[in-house]
Amino acid sequence: MGDQVKKKTMTGVVVSSKMDKTVVVKVERKFAHPVFKKVVKTTKKYKVHDEKNECVEGDFVRMQESRPLSKEKRWRLMGVVTREKTLVSEKAELL
Repeated sequence: MGDQVKKKTMTGVVVSSKMDKTVVVKVERKFAHPVFKKVVKTTKKYKVHDEKNECVEGDFVRMQESRPLSKEKRWRLMGVVTREKTLVSEKAELL
């Protein structure tokens, strides 16, 4: 009963931060096509819980799976890996 389940983590780019405490993260993965043996890129978008509203569009973030937080949110923000420099400086000017 004491077995800890290792939760999945992924990294991606924030494409929208317009919602309150939620960001949309685009995750890109590469894999070999089973028939054509070519490397194929595919993307998927996830809604991620951002408790402090710290992310802006363009940030590269790490996220971890969690219990369902809403109808579509099943991921939590672990942290920002790299920041988008132009948007951070624009936000600083507004304050």
